[in-house]
Amino acid sequence: MKIRQANLTDLEAITAIYNSAIPGRMATADLVPVTLESRKKWFAEHSPARPIWVAEDDGVVMGWLSLQAIYNRPAYHATAEVSVYISEAYRRRGVGRQLLEYAVNQCPRLQIRNLLALIFGHNQASIALVEQVGFQRWGLLPGVTELDGVERDVVIYGLKLPHAAECERA
Repeated sequence: MKIRQANLTDLEAITAIYNSAIPGRMATADLVPVTLESRKKWFAEHSPARPIWVAEDDGVVMGWLSLQAIYNRPAYHATAEVSVYISEAYRRRGVGRQLLEYAVNQCPRLQIRNLLALIFGHNQASIALVEQVGFQRWGLLPGVTELDGVERDVVIYGLKLPHAAECERA
């Protein structure tokens, strides 16, 4: 498995993986599939400082991870939200964990000191994943989403990371 920065040619696979998560109502608040065209703007909004990475094997995108700003205000510059999506064929094989560990290791270089993951409270697999990587529960947003008529909680998980200078000294 290779992890690399995503490029525009990956967007079709990224979109298909994302759309495959929608029917399960476990990983996204989108209720209908998104179009490739609608994802172009989202893709373009990412930068080397808030990248999208893909995990691939023999040219097949198995999953992806993105970092995005939590608020578009300068004081939040050192915090990013992380999203991870894995193709159904590759779930429960460690792909998500490897992507997440890769991102955590890249954060000091990106000057990110805090990672946030917003996870549906009923998504035990994702909660277990972030906890394995060291995230802790930082908060709860009770009943803030509605999926098929059912109110769902969103749990906020966070990970405090060292400053880049601290990593260089270590």
